[in-house]
Amino acid sequence: MSDGPTYGFDTLQIHAGARPDPATGARQTPIYQTTAYVFRDADHAAALFNLQEVGYIYSRLTNPTVAVLQERVATLEGGVGAVCCSSGHAAQIMALFPLMGPGMNVVASTRLYGGTVTQFSQTIKRFGWEAKFVDFDDLDAVKAAIDDNTRAVFCEAIANPGGYITDLDEISKLSDAAGVPLIVDNTSATPYLCRPIEHGATLVVHSTTKYLTGNGTVTGGCVVDSGKFDWSASDKFPSLSAPEPAYHGLKFHETFGPLAFTFHGIAVGLRDLGMTMNPQAAHYTLMGIETLSLRMERHVENARKVATWLEADDRIEYVTYAGLESSPYFDRVDRICPRGAGGLFTFAVKGGYDACIKLVNALEIFSHVANLGDARSLIIHSASTTHRQLTPEQQDAAGAGQNVVRVSIGIEDADDLIADLDQALSKAAH
Repeated sequence: MSDGPTYGFDTLQIHAGARPDPATGARQTPIYQTTAYVFRDADHAAALFNLQEVGYIYSRLTNPTVAVLQERVATLEGGVGAVCCSSGHAAQIMALFPLMGPGMNVVASTRLYGGTVTQFSQTIKRFGWEAKFVDFDDLDAVKAAIDDNTRAVFCEAIANPGGYITDLDEISKLSDAAGVPLIVDNTSATPYLCRPIEHGATLVVHSTTKYLTGNGTVTGGCVVDSGKFDWSASDKFPSLSAPEPAYHGLKFHETFGPLAFTFHGIAVGLRDLGMTMNPQAAHYTLMGIETLSLRMERHVENARKVATWLEADDRIEYVTYAGLESSPYFDRVDRICPRGAGGLFTFAVKGGYDACIKLVNALEIFSHVANLGDARSLIIHSASTTHRQLTPEQQDAAGAGQNVVRVSIGIEDADDLIADLDQALSKAAH
């Protein structure tokens, strides 16, 4: 779309980044299922490889279908650019890769998806990186955890699995004061409910597998660059501020300014890590995003109804949905997620672990899967699945205790969802 009018979210989710195909006039973005692209001549090829000209070389780096998705997500998030990759986990590594080095650490929230906790606590050690986990509701603890070797602060806007809302305004003040970027995983909220860059985030990551695609068909990830961080303000980020040997001493921040992180993500990150999104996955995600606002409105409406019903049921110990007035995070909804608290939350079942297993097995509409953000309602017992690698203490800290199930409320009829939970809870009590 051209510069000029300021378009609303519903218009941008359909049109941002997309133009009719110049070769055929096709209105929907084509799937450019190609590995490589023909250069105009030798000079054109050299300019592309020297980063003197933007264009297509090889689909590990750039692809026209993926490029439309990158521009669309960046636009919806209010960023200057984005890099799409093969999964949400890939996006997290892609976000950290230009920032970290051996001996460096990331200060991370304890309230994260279990797979992220494992990736940060175990896998990144192989790179010589460290994660320091802190309760992000304890601002003094977050401040104390940031040290001279900290290179990023990481949290989720709406935390998986509990649906807790992070006070991004306060966390960003701490990261700004320390001169390090704030990375916010916005998967559970999507830019329709929350725009972390407006609350001080430097980078936003997504598992596009979830709400952005919305139909459970493909995996993908995305890193959105706010363009607002000064990578040259200190010597902490040499990948972006110092000469890059692979490009004849080019300095990414000096050369590309606000787009430094985005260009590095493609020219170095995708080039060397190879965690590329395939064009068909990008196509499915683009189609999903076209209805994002409509789906998120229904997710929120249904989640509020179901959570309210569960909270009033004697078979339930507690419900964590931030959209309930009883939630300690309720006062953050209007400020951080003004369009609603999302469709993800947990509830604790009286009867503990065994009752949770019976509940999951008795449901008929809810699908028992390790995913969220689908149009279908989903449930999982995190302690026996997604968070089973964690210790009981880590499970409790992440809001995934033995007696807790996570639900991702879909866009079905809310009354049908309540009836399904009712009959399953009755069976779980016996």
